[in-house]
Amino acid sequence: MERLIRIDVSATDPESAVRELAAVGIGRQWTSRRSGDRYSFRYTAVGDHELTVRRSRIHGLLRGVVVPGPDHVVQWTTAGSVVIDATDTRSELRHDEPVLAPSDQEYVFVGADHDHRSVHLARSFIRTVAAERWATLPEHLVLERTRAGGTGASSAWRDALGALSRALRDGVDSRAWVDAKRAAADAFLGMFPPRVDALPAELSNPRNARLRAAVEYLHAHVQEPIAVTELADVAGLSVRSVQESFARVFGVSPLTYLRELRLDRVRHDLLDADAQSDTVGEVAKRWGFAHLGRFSAAYVERFGEYPKQTIRR
Repeated sequence: MERLIRIDVSATDPESAVRELAAVGIGRQWTSRRSGDRYSFRYTAVGDHELTVRRSRIHGLLRGVVVPGPDHVVQWTTAGSVVIDATDTRSELRHDEPVLAPSDQEYVFVGADHDHRSVHLARSFIRTVAAERWATLPEHLVLERTRAGGTGASSAWRDALGALSRALRDGVDSRAWVDAKRAAADAFLGMFPPRVDALPAELSNPRNARLRAAVEYLHAHVQEPIAVTELADVAGLSVRSVQESFARVFGVSPLTYLRELRLDRVRHDLLDADAQSDTVGEVAKRWGFAHLGRFSAAYVERFGEYPKQTIRR
């Protein structure tokens, strides 16, 4: 039998709202203040350990730090303003447009007179459903965060939300809830599919099994600072063996492989970018390039054109 998770906290003054959020462990460093004569706040969550449906409503201003957790989080607003300020991007949620929260890193949540909705889906639950849809998945599942699916995926998500709402009336131990959760997970993966990189064919050779573990780790953590010692730990090899394995199979060092992988990700995003609102610098920083001059030179060497030419296509 599934255990019901239910949170329902409210406040009529900023100080109480901050205390309530701290008490239920939702983020940290919360501050709040009035935006007019009337102040009210309410936060609700209902579901089970695999999926919860949540809502935050406030007449006032709210700011805090959301920390990484065990869930993938889809969020959107139906009223007011919510800004998500993460390390690599700052964006304002649009009404009724679901986006995937950067739940693998801390971000600052800034809301004003908002009605904010979210669905939390356990990473383990999503991986189980994804494994049924995709035969080969990396150990660390990375989802497409910057692009949602098309009209069909959005429609499936709206239908799933309705089914979740109806199923909750029967309880989280009902068949209706199990089916609604699965439909929501399928709709979620339709909007934010896993990034399944085509790994080099050489890695299918059994003798390269340990090297494959290191390469999969690079693909899953490509945005993060990575040291060769980390790859050695993941592969169960010495640092020297990792370096020799990359040289033997790919003809490059592990960090050169990582740089080329990051360049490929940058190109993917630049081809998808809006030249009116996105910049080369933002995309490059997203994938770990801090020095734009060196980045640009490496990009030209790999693709034969400047990144600004790519984004203008």
